[in-house]
Amino acid sequence: MKKLLTIATTLGLMFSGSIAVQASPQQDLKEFRSYFAKRFPDVPFQEFVNGVYAIDKASRAQWESIEEFPPYELSIDKGKKLFETPFANGKTYASCFRNGGMGIKQDYPYFDTSSGKVVTLEGAINDCRVKNGEKPLGWKKGKIADISAYMAYTSRGNKTNVKIPADTAAMAAYERGKNHFYAKRGQLNMSCADCHQWNAGNRIRADLLSPALGQTTHFPVYRSKWGALGTIHRRYGGCNKQVRFKPFKAQSDEYKALEYFHTYMSDGLELNGPGARK
Repeated sequence: MKKLLTIATTLGLMFSGSIAVQASPQQDLKEFRSYFAKRFPDVPFQEFVNGVYAIDKASRAQWESIEEFPPYELSIDKGKKLFETPFANGKTYASCFRNGGMGIKQDYPYFDTSSGKVVTLEGAINDCRVKNGEKPLGWKKGKIADISAYMAYTSRGNKTNVKIPADTAAMAAYERGKNHFYAKRGQLNMSCADCHQWNAGNRIRADLLSPALGQTTHFPVYRSKWGALGTIHRRYGGCNKQVRFKPFKAQSDEYKALEYFHTYMSDGLELNGPGARK
């Protein structure tokens, strides 16, 4: 908490975080990419999937050493076993997904025009359980993160392919997520963009702030701070707490909308999850 307070005061985060009114998602995406291309001109577009490890050589060397024996490897194995274990009715998760659930994470989250809702991968996993007579799993960690990690692993190398349909409800969800990303909140009066766009690459004491471009590609993530794997909604909640704002519930409409916008901003980048971070 002191770290965020320090950067808020020393850097003087006075950005308004204004959002271009009526800008299309395509225009937002173009401007978002352009911002990071100018801020980090030596970083190739595809390298942004590696977060701070794309912009800092010392951090990258440490990360590459960790990746030699990935701390999330056991979670992938657990997720595979869970994914393939039949429910009480004899069906498996594969029955609920296109292509048996393999290599499909790049399409999530998506907007379901029939229900008028954003569908995340974790949401789809629990929907599958409920449809097959099973109880839903917790949203932030544990089994759902393991299953998601396995599905992410089978999707490595596929390019993020989130769509924003020409639908009033879909655009409303997109704009809601965009607003969350740029709106200031909490006692520290900070937005996601304050840290991960306007100050990406700057330091909070010894730590570098990661660029928002590419952040969604490596989830779920094993964080050293957690000592375990966690979903992106767990991370959203943690970020909100750090700016002294009461977080929304995991898989709330607010966080699903944020994930929708956040992931769309990384369209075209290859998935490399699950990943390992500090």
